[in-house]
Amino acid sequence: MATAVQFRLENAWHPVEGDDCGAFVFTLVNLSDVALVDFKLAYTSLTRVKDTQEPIVENAVFLKRNANFHQFAPPAGFVLEPGAAWTFRVGGLWRAAKHRTDGAKSAYLTLPTGQHAAVAVADLMLGGGDSAPPPPLLPEGHVSQPFAMLPWPASAELVAGEGFPVALYPASGASLVELRAVENVLRLFCRLFAVGHAPLSLAPVHQGRSISFRADDSLSASAYQLAFAADGITLAYGDVAGLQYALTLLAQMLHGARTQPGTFRFPVSGSIADQPRYDWRGCHLDVSRQFYPVSDVKRLIDILAWFRMNTFHWHLSDDEAWRLEIRAFPQLTTIGVLRGPDEPLLPQLGNGAEPVGGFYAQDDIRDIVAHAAALQVEVVPEIDIPGHSTAMLVALPELVDGQEAPDSYRSVQGYPNNALNPAIEYTYEVLGKVFDEMVELFPSSLIHIGGDEVAANTWMASPLARKLMEQEGIDGTFGLQSYFMKRIQKMLAERGRKLAGWDEVSHGGGVDPDGTLLMAWQKPEVGLELAKQGYDVVMTPGQAYYLDMVQDESFQEPGGSWAGTVPPKHTYTYEAVAEFPAELAPRMRGVQACIWSEHFLTRDYFNHLVFPRLPAIAEAAWTPKDNKDWLRFAAIVRLSPRY
Repeated sequence: MATAVQFRLENAWHPVEGDDCGAFVFTLVNLSDVALVDFKLAYTSLTRVKDTQEPIVENAVFLKRNANFHQFAPPAGFVLEPGAAWTFRVGGLWRAAKHRTDGAKSAYLTLPTGQHAAVAVADLMLGGGDSAPPPPLLPEGHVSQPFAMLPWPASAELVAGEGFPVALYPASGASLVELRAVENVLRLFCRLFAVGHAPLSLAPVHQGRSISFRADDSLSASAYQLAFAADGITLAYGDVAGLQYALTLLAQMLHGARTQPGTFRFPVSGSIADQPRYDWRGCHLDVSRQFYPVSDVKRLIDILAWFRMNTFHWHLSDDEAWRLEIRAFPQLTTIGVLRGPDEPLLPQLGNGAEPVGGFYAQDDIRDIVAHAAALQVEVVPEIDIPGHSTAMLVALPELVDGQEAPDSYRSVQGYPNNALNPAIEYTYEVLGKVFDEMVELFPSSLIHIGGDEVAANTWMASPLARKLMEQEGIDGTFGLQSYFMKRIQKMLAERGRKLAGWDEVSHGGGVDPDGTLLMAWQKPEVGLELAKQGYDVVMTPGQAYYLDMVQDESFQEPGGSWAGTVPPKHTYTYEAVAEFPAELAPRMRGVQACIWSEHFLTRDYFNHLVFPRLPAIAEAAWTPKDNKDWLRFAAIVRLSPRY
């Protein structure tokens, strides 16, 4: 019967006088020809109910919540007839719903037989207030120099030609390294713009223009110079990265001139001298909450390379799933990835009646790392520990202190007891074997170990943790976290790797800052404080660089809002290094976009939220402050590839 049943859950948020968080009103519509009795309705939503007390529920019975999973039943004896609806109200929310993506992301029914039936859901509606559509996020834009270059180079003095070459090709005498670079960028372009005209060729082209190459040891890493003339282009480069970046810029300019000839041209003369502003030009991707197939991960890396970004921070584990194959512990990717009504992990954030899984086999990892390396992109892997470890603990229950109450604390995101216990010695044995396999898969000198959002009362009900605190003179949760992190840092050093983490790694005494890189995400001032403590810093504040945040305050604009509203202009103009004094500026390694996947249920949502803000961060990472121009960016960014 379950496959034939059709249901829809409508959801709206209503303001409530005297309660700033308001209430949900849900309406389940029975579109099947079967009457329902004794059923349960589950939905997932980032706008969670408080379960420290009974939620304020009307015309329903609250059954349970686990993080974003909520389950209710109708009143006893209720029958949902064909064509009828069941409406119930849920108050006691942690926060108000501010945007259309703050409601139910998925839903399903559990029938008396134990079967599960899918329930369709759509946008959250606003039950009070203005629900007007958001304004345009980008102005029309304007270019004072008619060249499609993004990021804009450090120095460009160019004269536009009347036409443009059909394609660019290597002059005779090009080396194998140079020919391979041309081929690499040509392949990149063809993947990103499948119907675009090829801007490069390995053979001479009628009405084309030649490129003469010159390796130049006087140029710094990633730097290049271009000289344009009517009969050809001269390209000087300091290393292979600079060579690739120069060819990518040429492909961008030719693509822009061909697709928008009324706005963009190709240079007939002039020069470019270019190098990146920051060494770390990164983008993070959370694949735990939503799984991205290998082809999609490689597509994102292609887009990073197109914008001359050089670091892919791969968030491979979280509460919702563990995605990295570890052969020593196969249960991590047999148990620790499955979410569903009858699976080890309950549905979360968009999945419902059908179980979901997905992980990256070690051959997948090697493929992605090699793909990135060929594009001068380094893959920095992250397993998020000690917090955000629900999936790992479900897969390896022997890592739990059995004397600790199973719901002794709640994590920031609503999971109970989601942190690896520093007092269980087997934890370090497991992580040692995990690191052994990671260092074989990832050549990066850094292993990112998370360290974020450990709740303030974590481990305080664990007798083993209490004993360790007494033995070692450790004070509280964050003292235990520091103890844990220092041991992890030593384990990584033994394997020839350095530690990277989120800014909370510094809490409770932190770790040895020498060679340690931390990411300042909570607020911009944190980055300066970390630098003062001796840490290298990457700036990735949620208030500017988190691409899951909404871009306008309108209720109809999708995304999260805990870090505020982040319009593209704010992302573009934000200066991460603004508060760093000269003596600490070397500690500021660069900037990074973060793509957290709670709201990325479809490719269209991904494209809407990531663009144009990802290329805005790319330009902030590369282009000197004085060379940035918001209106120019707005005109050029429309040429960007999409995910």
